[in-house]
Amino acid sequence: MIVKRTKSKTRHWRIHLALFFLLAACAGAVGRLFYLQIVLGERYQVLAQGFEVFARDNQDISRGEIFFAGGQPLAINKDFFYCYASPMKIKDKEQAVRAVAEILGLEEQSLRDKFEKESLYAFIKEKLGDAEIEALEKAAIEGIYVKKKKMRYYPQGEVGGQLAGFVDDGGTGRYGLEDYYNDKLSAGESIFLNIDHNLQYQAQRLIAQAKEDLNAVSGEAIVANPKTGAILAMAETPNFDPNDYKQVAKDGIDILKNDSCQTLFEPGSVFKAITMASALNEKKVTPETDYVDSGMVKIGGWPIYNYGHRAYGRQTMTNVLEHSVNTGVVFAQSRLGNEPFVEYLEKFGIFEPTGIDLPETFSANAEFKKGYAINYATASFGQGIWMTSIQLIRAYSALANGGVLIRPSVAKTEREETTAARPVIDPETSKTIAKMLASVVDNGFGKSAKIEGYSIAGKTGTAQMAWSTLNINERGYSDKTTQSFIGFFPAEDPQFLILVKLVAPEANTAEYSSLPVFKELAQYAIYLSQIPPSEKPDDNVVPAETETAQTQSRSGD
Repeated sequence: MIVKRTKSKTRHWRIHLALFFLLAACAGAVGRLFYLQIVLGERYQVLAQGFEVFARDNQDISRGEIFFAGGQPLAINKDFFYCYASPMKIKDKEQAVRAVAEILGLEEQSLRDKFEKESLYAFIKEKLGDAEIEALEKAAIEGIYVKKKKMRYYPQGEVGGQLAGFVDDGGTGRYGLEDYYNDKLSAGESIFLNIDHNLQYQAQRLIAQAKEDLNAVSGEAIVANPKTGAILAMAETPNFDPNDYKQVAKDGIDILKNDSCQTLFEPGSVFKAITMASALNEKKVTPETDYVDSGMVKIGGWPIYNYGHRAYGRQTMTNVLEHSVNTGVVFAQSRLGNEPFVEYLEKFGIFEPTGIDLPETFSANAEFKKGYAINYATASFGQGIWMTSIQLIRAYSALANGGVLIRPSVAKTEREETTAARPVIDPETSKTIAKMLASVVDNGFGKSAKIEGYSIAGKTGTAQMAWSTLNINERGYSDKTTQSFIGFFPAEDPQFLILVKLVAPEANTAEYSSLPVFKELAQYAIYLSQIPPSEKPDDNVVPAETETAQTQSRSGD
C-alpha cells in the first residue's frame, strides 16, 4: 500500500507541473500577441506591407525598361498610388465599406469581407486616379491608407501588348519580352528592340482593320529583315493592353499569348516554296521541268485534287508556284524523295524552336514522321505539317538571303547563341526560288501584291483548318481556312520579309484577305526606308483589281 501511495503522489506532482508550464506558455503567448499587435503594431504593419507585393517602392534597383528601336518606350516604370486598409484600425467598418465602395467604384461585399478579417493589411485597389486620391484624403477614414509605389506602365497601350507581356504583382515578368528577359530586367538592365514603332503601329492597325472587315477570328502581321533575322514588327489581333492584364485575364488567358511564336498552324500553300526549293537544291527539278496535270493524283489510294478540281494541263515548276497547283508540288516532292524531304524540313528548322528571344513553342510533327506516303504528299503543300508563324519567317528568310537559316531576334541585346546560323540551300538555289516567287507576283495569283517599280517575291496560302483548331471535337477538316501571304522585296536584294495571316476570314482565298494587307504594309515599309525603285514602270501591268482569282483544293491559292 505504501508503494501505491508513493506512485500516486508522484503522478499528481507531474500533472501539476505540466499544467503550470502549460498555463505559463499560454500567458506568454497572450502577452506576446499583446506586445506584437499593440506595442509593436505599427512596426509589424509596415513589415506586413513589406512582404506584400505592392511595397517594393524602396528597392535600390528599379526594373529595366523596354524601348523601341527609335527610343519610344514600350515598358517603363512610373509612380502610381494604391489604396490599402488596416482592418484592425477601422472603427466603423460598415461606414468605411460604404464610403470606400462609393469612392473607388468597388463592390461593398468584397470590401466587407476584407474589413471583417482581423488582419493588419488588406489590399483594396491599385493605380488610383487623381479624383479617387482626393476623395479618399477628404474622407479621412481611419484605417484606410493611400501610398505611392513605382509600378510597370505601358505607354503604348494595346500597341505591342503580346510582344511586351506584363509584370505581375510579385514583380515577375509574364509572357512576351517581360518573361524572356525577366532576369536582365529584374537586374535593372534596359532592353532596346529591333521593333520599329511606326511599322509596329501600322501593322497592328492594318491587321485589326482586316479582322474587322472580314470577320476573322484572329490575325498576325510580322515584318523582318531576312538577312539579319531582326524582327521589325510583330502585330496581332485581338490584342490587349498590358496595363489592364488582370481585367483581360478574367475572360481567359489565351489572348495573353503571342500567337506568332506560341500557336501552331498548318501553313498551306505558302509551304510549297519550301518544298520546291528543296527539290531545286537537289537538282531533282528545274524551273522549266514540266509535267502534265490532270487535276488529281492518287497517293497510296488517297486522291489529291487541285482547288476546285481544276486541271491545268502541261505545267512547268514555275507555273506550279504561279497557279499554286497541289499536284505539281506533289510531283516535285516525289522527285525529291521522302527521306530527303524530311531532311530538308529539318534543315529549314520545321521541327525545332527558332531561338527567338520570346517564349515559343514548336511541334516535332510526330504524325507526319510516321512514314505514310500520303503524309509526305499533303505536307508538300502545307497540310498535315504544323509550325508557328515565326518558324515560317525563319524558313523564308533562308529562301531570300542566299540560303542561310538564321535566328530571329526581337531585341538588340546580346544573347547566348542557342541556334547557330547554318546553310540550308545553295546561294544559286536561293536566287532561283526568288525569281520563281517573283513570277508568282508578276504572273500568278500574287498579282495583287505588285508595287510599281519594285520586284516582289511571294506566295499565297489558303489552308483548311482542322476541326480541333476550332475547339470542336471532330476528326478531319472544316470549311474554315487560314489565309496568308508571305513575301520579300526587293526580290533581287531583299530588305524586308512580311507575313500576313488571317484565321477564318470571310473570304474565299488569301488573294482577297491577307494579300491586300501585305501590299499596304509593304508600301509603308518602302516609304519609311526610302528604298529606291529597281524596275521601270510597266505600262502593260494589269491593275490588281481586275484580276480573277483561281485557286486550290485542300490547300492552295
